[in-house]
Amino acid sequence: MNILITGGAGFIGSHVVRLFVNNRKGDHIYNLDSLTYAGNLENLQDVEQAGNYTFLKGDINNLEEIDSLFSQYKFDKVIHLAAESHVDRSIKDPLIFVKTNIIGTVNLLNTCLKYWKTPYTSNLFYHISTDEVYGTLGQDGLFTETTAYDPNSPYSASKASSDHFVRSYGETYGLPYKISNCSNNYGPNQFPEKLIPLFINNCIEESMLPVYGDGDYIRDWLYVVDHAKAIETIFNKGKLKQTYNVGGFNEWKNLELVKLLCEVMDEKLNRKPGSCAKLIQFVKDRPGHDKRYAIDASKIKEELGWEPSVTFKEGLELTVDWYLANTDWLLNIKNGKYQNYYSAHYLNS
Repeated sequence: MNILITGGAGFIGSHVVRLFVNNRKGDHIYNLDSLTYAGNLENLQDVEQAGNYTFLKGDINNLEEIDSLFSQYKFDKVIHLAAESHVDRSIKDPLIFVKTNIIGTVNLLNTCLKYWKTPYTSNLFYHISTDEVYGTLGQDGLFTETTAYDPNSPYSASKASSDHFVRSYGETYGLPYKISNCSNNYGPNQFPEKLIPLFINNCIEESMLPVYGDGDYIRDWLYVVDHAKAIETIFNKGKLKQTYNVGGFNEWKNLELVKLLCEVMDEKLNRKPGSCAKLIQFVKDRPGHDKRYAIDASKIKEELGWEPSVTFKEGLELTVDWYLANTDWLLNIKNGKYQNYYSAHYLNS
């Protein structure tokens, strides 16, 4: 079986690629990524020589390119993670989110229709989405798979639209699909624009830890390796035309999370308790900032047997340990050298 994973050089995608390459030796895993700023092939050095793995540099916004790849490699199934994903960037430049998250997804759907034949017995389009499509919660309640969509940022609006397109292709054309909506991910290899890796880096450098507003925004946090395992579980056992919410059963106020991270960083860096917390500064709030996200992940737990394997404290310590042990990775991000990996290791091979 030929499995295409889009966005596999990104944060979540790289963990999914690694898991599938290691666990599905009889299948060939194709990793398609355009290597935007968030794509980093250093994330996959440990599997790049595997016999069942191939990296393909390509852009889902380029329909002719996607068509050519489907024609050449005969993909049976698609796991679609390629997306623009940073809310702040979506506020500054919504159009790139429209192009990649909506048009790019439709390009893939149309190409699947072209090359896959009914009754689609060996085919699957698995779309990875976010809990942000549901909008915001008050102090009570949880997002379920039947919660009405109510996106509040250009990013979440673009992901909500792509979800709707996937479902519509299932209903209109019979395309076999699955969708999962996950909560905030954290862990190794996350690009340091996101909260946890940004603050780890800033603690190391003893620079400001910027907290939006009053820091009372609440998020559900999921260790990325657990998310990759959930994706594998849904891919293998999830029902067609179903949505599965994937969460960590783990709500934290942003400020409380940052304080915990500061405690861990003080301990790991052998600093006086309270040292990193002194770096916290409250900054002007983000426009349209959702107050609370919280996932009800009981469906995937009860139907498919998945649940998180690590506690938040365990996952946070694993994450901090990884960044402290991989300072060269962080340095290559900051100086831009990671963007030369493709030309140095693929074009000259």
